[in-house]
Amino acid sequence: QVQLVESGGGSVEAGGSLKLSCKVSNYTLGRAGRTTMGWLRQSPGNGREGVASVYYDGGSTYHPSYADSVKGRFTIAQDNAQNTVYLQMNSLKPEDTGMYYCAAARYTFYGLGQESAFAYWGQGTQVTVSA
Repeated sequence: QVQLVESGGGSVEAGGSLKLSCKVSNYTLGRAGRTTMGWLRQSPGNGREGVASVYYDGGSTYHPSYADSVKGRFTIAQDNAQNTVYLQMNSLKPEDTGMYYCAAARYTFYGLGQESAFAYWGQGTQVTVSA
């Protein structure tokens, strides 16, 4: 069973930065061929929405995708050597507040993806941005 463990959340003021990490276990990124990993967030009263995802083609190319609301501010990166997926978040805004989940797709795809596209989930890490 694929296990995902997020870390790096916290409370910051608007304009600040955070870097989230997602450690993957029982599944070796890079050796499994093509993969799609994603970060989704959930704010109170809402479902999980895609923030960023990365499609790895099994070779040397990674294809990131971002929600319009975070383009230019967030960067997703997959480090196969560390078996970890990162989300660098800069210029944070209060509307970025939410629980951030790392997720792995059972069937790979290119693009941001909806919640239903992902089969494996971490427990989430809370991000709170104050004005």
